Amino acid sequence: MRRMYHIGMVVSQQNPTRRNSGAERGVKARTRRLMLDAAVALMQSGMTPSVTGVAEMAGVSRATAYRYFPSLAALVHAVVDEALGPILDWSPRHDSVEARVADLLATAMPRIEEFEATFKASLRLSLEQWAQRRAGTLGSEPLFTRGHRVDLLMQATAPLANRLSPGAHLRVAQALSLVYGVEVLNVLKDIWGLGSSEAQNVAQWAAKALINAAEAEAGEGPPTRNNTAAERTKDAPAAANRKGGK
Repeated sequence: MRRMYHIGMVVSQQNPTRRNSGAERGVKARTRRLMLDAAVALMQSGMTPSVTGVAEMAGVSRATAYRYFPSLAALVHAVVDEALGPILDWSPRHDSVEARVADLLATAMPRIEEFEATFKASLRLSLEQWAQRRAGTLGSEPLFTRGHRVDLLMQATAPLANRLSPGAHLRVAQALSLVYGVEVLNVLKDIWGLGSSEAQNVAQWAAKALINAAEAEAGEGPPTRNNTAAERTKDAPAAANRKGGK
């Protein structure tokens, strides 16, 4: 499934691996399952697996493994989709943005914590590839890209599209992306030493504060030029009296 948001340069393309896996049956499905289970086990142990390493662990040939997962990026995409599980099936059930985002976080954060090692391994791969690309050593290896949170947060904040400018709506979703995902656990658990429930409470509080600020901004709106001039005209007599009384 491909979604594009032509606001700025945001483009998200969800990986179809998980969704299409149901089309495979029999031996192909079992072989793919073996490799995927092996990759999940390796990533849950904190490792970033190679396609060859997964082939060895699953007991299949390297050539077979590359037929299913032609690159490390494709393999990690499949593992991440597997770890995301019900998060990928989330859809808004509420009208208010605050309730939508709270529901998304309540669905996503426990699952992300359950597969924390997997998501941290995928984050590490993303950072390693960034460094390799910067150094010119990435070669022909496809980039591992992440974009599920873009789609999810744009869905969660969709009601704001009728109240904010496209740029302001996008900014809200971008700000909320800072309190969603494994990076939140990196900060709140690893740096601040918070427990699971505390970390999730902070994420929910921060999300609510961001939404409240955006909705207040939408309700107030910037003062118009005419209103500002009218206010100055209305206050002029009082200002003159104050000046004369000095």
